[in-house]
Amino acid sequence: MKPLAVSMGDPAGIGLELAARVWARRESAPPFFLVGDPSAFERACARIGAAKPRLNVITDAAKATAAPGAFDVLHVPLAMQETPGEPDPVNADATVAAIEQAVAAARTGAASGVVTLPIAKSVLQRTGFAFAGHTEYIAHLTADMPWQQTRGPVMMLAGASLKVALATIHVPLAHVPSALTTEQIVHVGEVVCEALRRDFGVAEPRLALCGLNPHAGEDGHIGREEIEIINPAAALLRRKGWKVSDARAADSLFHEEARRGFDAALALYHDQGLIPLKTLHFWDGVNVTLGLPIVRTSPDHGTAFDIARKGVARDDSFRAALDMAWDMAQRRARARA
Repeated sequence: MKPLAVSMGDPAGIGLELAARVWARRESAPPFFLVGDPSAFERACARIGAAKPRLNVITDAAKATAAPGAFDVLHVPLAMQETPGEPDPVNADATVAAIEQAVAAARTGAASGVVTLPIAKSVLQRTGFAFAGHTEYIAHLTADMPWQQTRGPVMMLAGASLKVALATIHVPLAHVPSALTTEQIVHVGEVVCEALRRDFGVAEPRLALCGLNPHAGEDGHIGREEIEIINPAAALLRRKGWKVSDARAADSLFHEEARRGFDAALALYHDQGLIPLKTLHFWDGVNVTLGLPIVRTSPDHGTAFDIARKGVARDDSFRAALDMAWDMAQRRARARA
């Protein structure tokens, strides 16, 4: 299989340091190449005290060799040298170009999948970047690719003991009830169940659907969204052949015994899903985009500008994102064989 393509993220953040840490212990990581600035990667190696790497700088992803001892870097030059901890919009074009070239490598088969290092959306948007983040942009970049299953993007946060997908993402809490529809929940549920089967090897996926209100509405006494929107969506998903629960009280859904009863949960708003996920997998959670014709994962954290110059960033989540992308890519390759 081809290596994974890793886009460099914001060069002033911790992303390049994470790539340097994992490269320094590459024997235990899936094969990957960096899409970014080779000099910036060398500076990141120096910040964490790693030996200067032997780089194979390429201009075509198909020429990545994954040769022992050498690190392939698909050259995307920065406009100016980064200052760790001080993001500069002047490098926004390079950050975006790295995403584009990583996705292009996956589209052509030169990469098995894409792992994106963190970006600062506010920095990119000051230069005209018109997307809410990685998830939406990568969906845009792959929109013309054929895809036989239900198309996302759907955001899932995942660790070894819990997977949580989100029906709404960065929506103010006051707007969540009006943002939910039965059709939307059905669509997200289908994407999640298909992905559990295709990408995670779950033969008969079990999806737990969170309620919106306390006690899942308590038969309409504490809100009617469960009766009017959420449970009808669960019924439609079951009619399509999926094992999906009616709305369940979220306050009792995520303890150890309850988690044994489902393969993933579908949360209706951001913190409902991310609080339990980050409680269990604060260091090693992975952000994975479901329902795309390419594999895409990311560390479940941001740029951490406050520690970028210190060389102390932990690589747990990036390493887990590499492992998950590689596992997903292998399953898709076996399915095509």
